[in-house]
Amino acid sequence: MSRFTFIFGALATMTAGAYAQVPTPSTEACASPDSIIIRGNSRVTESQIRSDAALPVGGGVPLNYRAEQRALKALYATSQFDDVRVSCEPAASGKANLVIAVIERPVLGDVTVTGANAVSPRTVKEKVDILIGRPIDPAQVARIIQRIDSVYEADGYYLARVRAETTVVNGKTKLNFAVDEGRRLAISGIEIRGNSSLRAGTIVKAMKTKPEGFWWFRRGEFDDDKFREDLGDRIPKLYAHQGFVDFQVTRDTLIVDRARGKALIRLDVTEGPRYRIGSFDVAGNRRFSTDEITRFYPFTLTAPTITARLGGVLRRAAPHGQRYFDQAQWDAATQSVRTAYSNEGYIYASVRPVVERVTGPDSIPTVNLRWEIEEQKPATINRVEIVGNDYTAESCIRNQVIILPGDVFNQDRLIRSWQNLGNLGFFEAPVAPPETRQANDQGDVDIVFKVKEKRTGNINFGASVGQGTGLGGFLGLDQPNLFGQCKRVSGNFQFGQYINDYSVSFTDPAIKQSRISGTLTGYHTRSRFIVADLGRSVRTGGSLQFGFPIPRARFSSIFLSYGGEAVTYSGGLFQRDTSAQSCNDCFRSTFGVTAQRETRIGLPFATGGSFQNFTAQFNGGPLGGTANFQRYTTELRTYAPLGEIGGTKPGSQPSTFVLGLTARAGSVFGNVGPFFVSQAFALGGTQFGEQLRGYDEFSITPQGYISGTSTQSARRASFGNAYFTTTAELGLRVNQMVYTNVFFDAGNIWNRPREFDPTRLFRGAGVGVSLVTPLGPLGLDWGYGFDRVDAQGRPAPKWVLHFKFGQLF
Repeated sequence: MSRFTFIFGALATMTAGAYAQVPTPSTEACASPDSIIIRGNSRVTESQIRSDAALPVGGGVPLNYRAEQRALKALYATSQFDDVRVSCEPAASGKANLVIAVIERPVLGDVTVTGANAVSPRTVKEKVDILIGRPIDPAQVARIIQRIDSVYEADGYYLARVRAETTVVNGKTKLNFAVDEGRRLAISGIEIRGNSSLRAGTIVKAMKTKPEGFWWFRRGEFDDDKFREDLGDRIPKLYAHQGFVDFQVTRDTLIVDRARGKALIRLDVTEGPRYRIGSFDVAGNRRFSTDEITRFYPFTLTAPTITARLGGVLRRAAPHGQRYFDQAQWDAATQSVRTAYSNEGYIYASVRPVVERVTGPDSIPTVNLRWEIEEQKPATINRVEIVGNDYTAESCIRNQVIILPGDVFNQDRLIRSWQNLGNLGFFEAPVAPPETRQANDQGDVDIVFKVKEKRTGNINFGASVGQGTGLGGFLGLDQPNLFGQCKRVSGNFQFGQYINDYSVSFTDPAIKQSRISGTLTGYHTRSRFIVADLGRSVRTGGSLQFGFPIPRARFSSIFLSYGGEAVTYSGGLFQRDTSAQSCNDCFRSTFGVTAQRETRIGLPFATGGSFQNFTAQFNGGPLGGTANFQRYTTELRTYAPLGEIGGTKPGSQPSTFVLGLTARAGSVFGNVGPFFVSQAFALGGTQFGEQLRGYDEFSITPQGYISGTSTQSARRASFGNAYFTTTAELGLRVNQMVYTNVFFDAGNIWNRPREFDPTRLFRGAGVGVSLVTPLGPLGLDWGYGFDRVDAQGRPAPKWVLHFKFGQLF
């Protein structure tokens, strides 16, 4: 601490021995000094010190104690000095001089922070608010150390130490805050006092703050934020779930042993009474009847099952009909009632849950429950605004919005409209939630969708060279939002010495602003690659498809299509197959009907909703062509979100855990003739035919698993006329570009649909990852085939690595 000294006449008399050879100034002389002498200053000028001190010296003005005290305070207030002393010295002719001796503070030349690793160095540096070029204030340095300590304590590093180190470089002082982080405080135990109904272990289990354990992953590290959430949310919710709605944590104590780096948490709680369910009532409802509202009531009595009766006896639970109050269930039911009113346009409706504590029969604490409802007037949509679409046409966006001006407000339809915009893939994810604002005094609302455009479409190109193919190249184009009209055009071209392939596709989702969609596709493929020893083929064809919405089925459509294809085969399997040998300029004429329902969200990696598709294709007959057959396929998918992680920072997107179930089946009636490669079914692998991971391409046949099968040994017998596959997956959707999952596949293939046997399926399981890249979707799956056998028919399960290109699932 700084020191200061007042030396006046009396002090001069006491120190006269130190100046034996110098005349001692009289008391009157010190009270009226003749001049002021400044000592010790090098950076601050004498004139500045005199001005700040403002002492009336000379001119016969007397100097008193208060004036000197004000001068000292003024000099210290400049923050320029570590020490200031005032003394009186004799002068000529019996007069005295007033001496102000100062010790200047060093000037800060640079400031650094070292040792910050466990806690973000940027977070620590933000606490250092000292300015370079200004004198160093020890009090300010102490405050900075205290703030840094607080940062570490909040993150559980109670053993951290911070010290300020100074070094002088070129006459300026460098200040360094050296942090010794130590290790995070470990919780050695949690002591609960005052609990009688719930065991301490049950309470600790509900907390995120847990004591250290035997295993390495049970470190017991203390986190102040998690601990506060435990006290304010998790423990009260645990008790409220059991009917203790008056529960309180009356005291929390953290006993720290800094020498061992351990801490004991002690919680004092007051449980209060445990409430049972009493009466229930609804007041103020007009739009919904009391019976309709009661359907949301979570404590409706039902007849007890045998298991419930037995469990009640073993646990000595409350008799059936005397359920304990659950605050979480009550809150969820209240929210369901609010949502029901919002879906009917009553967005201003007030649903107030009333929990009345009473003493029931036999002095049993009871709660009587009531919903007090103020319905207000229903809200009508006044306007629907789209903001931020600089490129995409507004009409294109509005086709995805299923809530329109003039409609009664509906919360579910509003959320679905928002999800549809995200599914377009034209805007940065996540799309901002829609805003609602009151439009007029009648309670009508405006809805505003805010989007942010992102780049769509890609062009990819390259060159290749290989045996049998020579030098070639490829060029690909895909634009899903052509001219901002949501029209999609894609093209793929491969060219070279032995390659001449192209395909072009154009899709209009709303022909002439109607709800009818259309897709036109044309292709010419001359393949000289020997894939699975299939041989070579030349295919030329095209198709036209129209989609029509199904009335009163918002997410369902019917598609009608016609396609024609001319095919010529040569070499490989085609040359060995009798029907393929005779196919020179064979023609396939196809009429198709598809019924589809699509409610998935979060595409291309769905996080919820479902997809159902059934397609019937009629080939030949009155349509003409080489072959006469019918082909039926169906696909069912459903997804359910399980939880989210991350996404708490502004602008970030959470990663979602998803459970997905898929079933696919198909059958062919009639003779596919030379078109068996594309129209019959093959099973195994991921690239050709139907997917079954853990097995090689074409390895699953109607005769069973063919051991040693690889992608170079397909046969005519590898194809069947019926198949079934199913998949269960647990996935993590990191974002719109990355998806990882663990999966279980099962499936089989048969010669005829009547041979279908769901009890004989080949099984596979593994892990996979899918990416959306500028070159298209890429995927890698590592599958384990459980039902593989060797050449002798003995079980020989094996891991197989599958590479996918151009498909996500």
